[in-house]
Amino acid sequence: MAKRLQAAERRASILAVAKVLFADKGYHGVSVDEIASRLAVSPAVLYRHFASKQDLYEAVLSEIACTRESYVDVVVRGPDDFGGLLARMTLMYVESVARDPDYLRMELHAALEGSQAARQFFENRWRPFADYIEFGLTELRKEGRAAHVDPRIASLMFQGMVREALYAKLVYRADRFRDHSPKDLVGHLVAMFLRAVGLE
Repeated sequence: MAKRLQAAERRASILAVAKVLFADKGYHGVSVDEIASRLAVSPAVLYRHFASKQDLYEAVLSEIACTRESYVDVVVRGPDDFGGLLARMTLMYVESVARDPDYLRMELHAALEGSQAARQFFENRWRPFADYIEFGLTELRKEGRAAHVDPRIASLMFQGMVREALYAKLVYRADRFRDHSPKDLVGHLVAMFLRAVGLE
């Protein structure tokens, strides 16, 4: 006879399975019955822990949010020049996503499905980059050390470069980037970005 899981263990197992399925098929592509079947339990067991599929989806997003990167270490752990700090922040983010690429798949599905809560959450994952680049470039332009570029658009450009590299490497698993480590990709992307904004 199978061991009955404690409530906390059952909740954790539901979240783990739901995360994989939502990442693979998106919110609308997964039913409560499918999640229950994958766990070998009845849908009633899921409803004991989550009032609805939406509540379960939001709990999965919340769990990812709890593992959000803290950039404090990268700030105090090396030179504080704009490019060096951006490279360390980006590497920390890329390595975090590489450990759990389901996050990227959920981001793609959320964008296609138009889920406002999910979209807001994923935009917040990029907020540290947007804020850092926009503030940093604004200050560097005032000092005459950066090209006359729109900091908001430059931030968008950088996020797009990093996202596309992550999709190619971790979602599509493109052969042409198989030999590039995350650190190697980050180094190239940051160097190209710095050249584009007149800092190298």
